[in-house]
Amino acid sequence: MSGTRSEPPNETTRIRDMPAPRLAEGVAAKPMRWAFTWPYRVILLGVYRAGFRPWHLTLLGLVTNVWVGASLLRGQFLLAGLLLIPAGLFDILDGAVARLRGEESRWGAFLDSVLDRVADVILFGCLFWSLAGQDLRLEAALALLTLVIALCVSHVRAEAEAAGVRLTEGYFQRLERYVAMMIGLPIPGALLPALAILTVLGAVTLAQRVWSAVTKVVAAGSAVEVDGVAVQQEDPTDPAHATDPSATLGA
Repeated sequence: MSGTRSEPPNETTRIRDMPAPRLAEGVAAKPMRWAFTWPYRVILLGVYRAGFRPWHLTLLGLVTNVWVGASLLRGQFLLAGLLLIPAGLFDILDGAVARLRGEESRWGAFLDSVLDRVADVILFGCLFWSLAGQDLRLEAALALLTLVIALCVSHVRAEAEAAGVRLTEGYFQRLERYVAMMIGLPIPGALLPALAILTVLGAVTLAQRVWSAVTKVVAAGSAVEVDGVAVQQEDPTDPAHATDPSATLGA
């Protein structure tokens, strides 16, 4: 999307006038956007009219993720998988509500990104602990590998953007991890395949990000000389260009 801001909804705003979810670049992004655009608009309009602020939704998302972790530690995998649905919604909606209310900021984007990593640690850390306690060594190892890979993917993006280049590539990002766990946790026998897929495709995503970061950083340098004039690189922290992880479940 462009840097233009949507008009705030009012009492006459129709559902069809609400913005659609932003499009990420993972394999599940386009199908999920196609399937859930209208439910997303309905929920977004309801949340906005109910008076929720972005920080309310961010806090609710954190509390829900803690509940997910506690459920995993108690072996309640079905409940944990179901709780990932509202946790994911809160993660998407806080950024969307911030844009609608004109309250988006660098601090909000930073906090949301940090809490995304906290949520990853809670989900896969508690899953690892629970599986290890059940002597399911392969599943536990895959959960730990998924966590390490997820953190590395996010770190590569952060370092690349600190160097002045933007990274959004990746077959399996946060949305795909959520979808895989929503399927793997509640369905008997589905957890091992889900974790295996997350590990393998997460590693592919990490390699993809590293290669893209290296090539872009080397190509960009600190500045580009065009006819002897230094051209300043695009600032990745500029709200007009920065990606919104809360809107796409990306990273």
